[in-house]
Amino acid sequence: MFCAINNDLAGSHCEYCTRKRDITMNSKQWLIMTLIGTQLAATSLCRAQSETNNPSEIEDLKQEIRVLRQKMDALEHRQQEAQAASPATASPSASLTVGAEGVNFRSANSNFVAGLHGWAQVDSRTFFQDEHAAGIDGFLLRRARLIFMGTLYHDFDYNLTPEFAGSSPQVLDAYINYHYRPELQLELGKFKPPVGLEALQPDIYTFFNERSLVSDLAPYRVVGAQLQGDIFGGVFSYAGGVFNGLPDLNTTTINANYENDLAFGGRIFVSPFKQTSIAPLKGFGAGVSGSYEYDHTNAAVAGLTPGFTTDGQQKFFTYSSSTVPNGAHWRISPQGYYFWGRFGLIGEYIVSDQRVEKITAPVARGQLHNSAWEISGGWVLTGEDDSYNGVKPLHPFSIENGGWGAWQIVGRYARLNVDDDAFSQVFASATASASRAEAW
Repeated sequence: MFCAINNDLAGSHCEYCTRKRDITMNSKQWLIMTLIGTQLAATSLCRAQSETNNPSEIEDLKQEIRVLRQKMDALEHRQQEAQAASPATASPSASLTVGAEGVNFRSANSNFVAGLHGWAQVDSRTFFQDEHAAGIDGFLLRRARLIFMGTLYHDFDYNLTPEFAGSSPQVLDAYINYHYRPELQLELGKFKPPVGLEALQPDIYTFFNERSLVSDLAPYRVVGAQLQGDIFGGVFSYAGGVFNGLPDLNTTTINANYENDLAFGGRIFVSPFKQTSIAPLKGFGAGVSGSYEYDHTNAAVAGLTPGFTTDGQQKFFTYSSSTVPNGAHWRISPQGYYFWGRFGLIGEYIVSDQRVEKITAPVARGQLHNSAWEISGGWVLTGEDDSYNGVKPLHPFSIENGGWGAWQIVGRYARLNVDDDAFSQVFASATASASRAEAW
């Protein structure tokens, strides 16, 4: 024991000292004091036996005491440094926070994470050349949503989003996503199918409050199952799934399948420079999406869009009530974006080719080839970086703190063309609908 203690004081790492690294400082101090007392007693005994009062021996004893004190101070210093470098880890505990990100809960082991937040959009719409049409000017509660989302057992993400704006409440999103790995994920429920570019962008991140004319030819939200993933850190992304049906834009979602056959949708997107150090090209991405289904139903409301709308949400085209989908319906949409610093640009083109039938006299069948394209861009005036996932203000808006948020100037040009056969074969009324729309 005596040798073990002396070795510890000298800084060596003998087996005994290794086993006793958790000894407290008070215990070590008592051991050192015991050592000092033992040596003093031994020295006194030696002096008594030799019956000498040699001053040099007394000075040697004092020197030994000074050396022991220095070793004790050094030991205390080393232990304090070790405690500072490896502080005791506190046991994890559950947390509940309320702030700018909403109300968020996290369990102690992070197996259960839940968040609740919401957002609303109120519009004031005024048309200067409305020819006194009734019901188009005024205020509108465009969006009012509570978003409940979180994670179960680390791997299962969920989202439940009801929409309270409009004439009646409805559930927009209700899905669960199993992300076994970033490269392989499975999503089940009701969500946006993988068609389009602007259509897939969250509402709060789009350049304008309303999406462009291109989104009139893309599906909205449907029930289905989808495999998806991000490979090489998002350099390559893919998504593909089966769905109840993929009609052109219909903001009143249908939760049931209106026919026996299913629809197929998919998308691939490549960001080749995302993980490189080439800053001007990191924000470049391009891809293509598409869908296919075979409609055979006599319910127009189930398989046809209720109408194409302008940026001001005014319908400019509707099918006649006797027109129904009957046959193949496919889409293809090449797309891309570019973001660098304050600048952002997105563009896409879409074709929606659908076979329809008029079931009342005069009976007719036809394959309608509708198309649209758009290009949108923006420049952030307040210096923040732009991205497909929006702008994060450096100074959030606050009158009290003098923050003015992020300001951006944006522009867009879009165009939609309806197939001329829609009018020549009376699938739509030429007096009630337009064959083309442009918006800028």
